Amino acid sequence: MGRLAKRAAILVLPLALTACFGSDGDRPSLLEGRGGPQSFPDNFRSDALALMRAYLNNPVGVRDASMADPVLREVGGRQFYVSCLHFTPRETDGTYKAMRERAIIYVNGRADRVIDRANEICAGAVYAPFPELEKMAR
Repeated sequence: MGRLAKRAAILVLPLALTACFGSDGDRPSLLEGRGGPQSFPDNFRSDALALMRAYLNNPVGVRDASMADPVLREVGGRQFYVSCLHFTPRETDGTYKAMRERAIIYVNGRADRVIDRANEICAGAVYAPFPELEKMAR
């Protein structure tokens, strides 16, 4: 019985991962073909800021922000540029809690989405201060 459960898990895992990268309305999935090799995101810092402004409930008051330059990583079975962020957001009650780690996925040179569970994808990232994230306004 244990062997059968393991095989079932192996078969279901790719489907579960596909669901994580599913499409948002008319937005294509990361798993769908988007042409050949990915281009380096030349404007990665400004793209990351724009995406984080939409991602954070309150972009004001972020502390301890740092960012790693984009590197090619495998996401959903394909190579994409990924940049990792560390930051401490201000909570809705005005307090600060634990530092967060997020990954930004770039598709065809543009910031596409934020990945919440970034521990594995950001392993070994080299961070540098990212003061622009701390200076965001609404």
